[in-house]
Amino acid sequence: MGIAVSPQLEIIFDTVQSSRKYPNLKADPRIAVVIGWEGEQTVQYEGLAVESAGEELARAKEIYFETWPSGVERQRWPGIAYFLIQPRWLRYSDFDTGRIEEMRF
Repeated sequence: MGIAVSPQLEIIFDTVQSSRKYPNLKADPRIAVVIGWEGEQTVQYEGLAVESAGEELARAKEIYFETWPSGVERQRWPGIAYFLIQPRWLRYSDFDTGRIEEMRF
């Protein structure tokens, strides 16, 4: 799944309404993800996933399409939706160096 990240550390992603995650997030917007890189670096991320609409949707799409230009074509798909995850808690871990940082929002 492709994601984009705003300067405020919001995560933006698209999905279709027929996916399993769409009704699950509509029923309960709490979400937790782990994003990993090469080596021993990860970000644990907890937040609230809200389907974007109006001006927020335009802002989310701008950020998303900057990262994923191919996403412009997908916006024509029937039932496409864009979620913006508002961060509540993050933990960055680099186990190669022992560095661990947490942030609360």
